[in-house]
Amino acid sequence: MTQPPNTFAQRSDQYALARPHYPPALFDWLRQQTAAHDLAWDCATGNGQAAVDLARHYGQVMATDLSPEQVGQGLPAPNVQYSAQPAERTAFAAHSFDLITVAQALHWFDYAAFWPEVRRVAKPGALFCAWGYAWFDCEAEVMAALVMPMRELLAPYWAPNNRILWDGYRDADIAFPFAHVAPPPLEIRERWSVAQLIGYMQTWSSYKKAMLDSDVAARLTTLVAAAQARFSQLAPLHISMPLAIVAGRVHPD
Repeated sequence: MTQPPNTFAQRSDQYALARPHYPPALFDWLRQQTAAHDLAWDCATGNGQAAVDLARHYGQVMATDLSPEQVGQGLPAPNVQYSAQPAERTAFAAHSFDLITVAQALHWFDYAAFWPEVRRVAKPGALFCAWGYAWFDCEAEVMAALVMPMRELLAPYWAPNNRILWDGYRDADIAFPFAHVAPPPLEIRERWSVAQLIGYMQTWSSYKKAMLDSDVAARLTTLVAAAQARFSQLAPLHISMPLAIVAGRVHPD
């Protein structure tokens, strides 16, 4: 797994609070795709957000992450077990999982090493599914005065791996080896205040990097302050984030 920006581990508490919520329909669909619902692996679990949702549908969820700081703050659930393990080399038994998921992290993986590990631990007929979100839409005046100017300022500070997500996890980018299963079109929907939206954007790795540049940091600070003053009394925003989803049958019949 390519090491993601260390800002995730450094501010895992902030990241957990600001992260959007995945739609329940996603987990309903995942359940429908596996014949058994005994054991799921949520890889690169972060704070366990997806793992806890999976735990409502599967008997036990093994939630792993490269970052001990992230799993140390994992959301509690009686049937979720957290551990710090690399995605490409786990201690799990062969042919043990009904479902393997990766939420918001597949673009950081070493695919040449990860896909064989998925094959090793997947049961016959198991499903692999990864998803992620990138850009979002909200009220036009906030997009014009805050979101788009911030995206422009942050553009040089994104890691190259992020483009894999922005482009929708294309087969050519991730060397996807499994038999595709078509997912439904899904999106995240949130009602956020402008302060919550700003807090979310401030968790971006590009924002952390940009703040190390004094000139750009000053411009970002001015932009955020102006938005806070202008939109402080605005009703909660309608946030929509389309999900990029890739799914496949690991051992097709």
